[in-house]
Amino acid sequence: MVPGSSLHIPAPPDLCISSPDGKYVATLLSTTIVIRSVSSLGIIRTIKVPSESYGSVTGFMWSPSSTRIMVSVAEQFYVVSAPSGDFHGLVQIPQPPGTKPAFAKFGATDDELCVFSPVGIKLTIINLTLSKAVEISNPKFFSTMAALRGYSFRPTTRHLALLTRTAGKDVVSIHSADTREIQRSWCPETIDAQGIAWTPDGRWLVVWDSPAHGTRVLFCTHDGHVYKDWRGHLPHSALNDTSQYGPGVKTLVFGPNGRYTAVADGSNDISILNDRLAEEVRLHHPSTVEPKETLQIWQEQIELRAGQRAVPSFVKATQAVSPPGLSSNSISDTRHGCSLAKFDPSSSLLVSRLDDAPSTIWIWDIPTSELRAVLMYHANITKVEWHPSQPELLLMRCDGEEYSGLVFVWDPLSNGPPLFFTDHEKYILASLTDADADAGAEEALPWRTRIAVNSHVKMGTSRDFDVSNNDADDNNSTDMDEAITDLDDTFYFKKSPIP
Repeated sequence: MVPGSSLHIPAPPDLCISSPDGKYVATLLSTTIVIRSVSSLGIIRTIKVPSESYGSVTGFMWSPSSTRIMVSVAEQFYVVSAPSGDFHGLVQIPQPPGTKPAFAKFGATDDELCVFSPVGIKLTIINLTLSKAVEISNPKFFSTMAALRGYSFRPTTRHLALLTRTAGKDVVSIHSADTREIQRSWCPETIDAQGIAWTPDGRWLVVWDSPAHGTRVLFCTHDGHVYKDWRGHLPHSALNDTSQYGPGVKTLVFGPNGRYTAVADGSNDISILNDRLAEEVRLHHPSTVEPKETLQIWQEQIELRAGQRAVPSFVKATQAVSPPGLSSNSISDTRHGCSLAKFDPSSSLLVSRLDDAPSTIWIWDIPTSELRAVLMYHANITKVEWHPSQPELLLMRCDGEEYSGLVFVWDPLSNGPPLFFTDHEKYILASLTDADADAGAEEALPWRTRIAVNSHVKMGTSRDFDVSNNDADDNNSTDMDEAITDLDDTFYFKKSPIP
């Protein structure tokens, strides 16, 4: 599988983001947000940003429905319509001097923002339509890395479930979908809960305890009653003996279709629970893998070329092989088990990585309970992502300067993971269709030739800006700050009809 064509956009990758539906790419420049269509590569909209300096950009993201964009600068949050519509708003949440919000993200809808204050003082939920906010004290998780484990929106009703901690006790609270006022709360049967999440069908609220306190996953009803207290594969007679508790939950993920729940712990096993909350299968990562008709093993090879950068390639293993373990300077006794597992969109494949073999990727076929592929790299795997809508298409990145700008893609029919190049100065769009090899692929291929696109706006070195809005065909832009009015001590807000 070779890219049929590619597009390089001259912008740092962290300020050039694709929409959740995959149809658009937003690029944040020093004076403009540019919205580009992926299918045509054409610029369909530009959103002007005034020249006043507000500080460094701390966040840049699409809304869940791909209709709006949020840009955060210190304590200010700008929300604008993209790629169409005329909504634009500004919210300001005062912070202690010298600090900035720890984490910010759209809420259950495009009309809602969730902002976590520094050191977990409070969670502020802003309703952009009503220009109102609700503050909730003591969220247990608030950092960029952990905040998403501490709250969850119910898929069916959009009720918020939040994990807080007060006086040394975990507290779960349920908040109204309309006002975000608290409706009920309870203390779960956990010692140090590490996460909370609604199942994809909204039927159960799941809370799991810290690995230090054994394997424990609570499946609760919406009002706090425990329907199932899952302790792993330990016999019931051992549940009162703390010395026999399991290795603890390291990660818990749901299949998108809601049929499966994967619970990975501090061992080499992953338990797959079905929709009846029973353990259907246990996947075991073997210390030695042997290729067979249904299992492909790919090992990375480095080709050294004189005067050129080393280029990775992959060869298929023909005999049994053991995945490489931790590097010699790592502390092996503190890294064990599986802390990374993700389902593909069909919930038929699961990718995993063991902490004590961080350079190996395992891909499992869930319906058959078999290992489908093993990918072995020379460097630790730092990122894996399934394509959001195309099943069985996996993206991977490795750690290390020699892998800077390299992206690997795998699917079951490929001859090993193919390779793509980019760099720290450009954002790359690559088509995985080869029009020369695939019959009828030309119509699906968005770009026929390699293109280098120069933005119509000169890229600056500063990230200081504020926001305004205009349509793609309108040359008269309006600076947002010209019409902002003070609503109260917290909000500075301007809005027009929702797109």
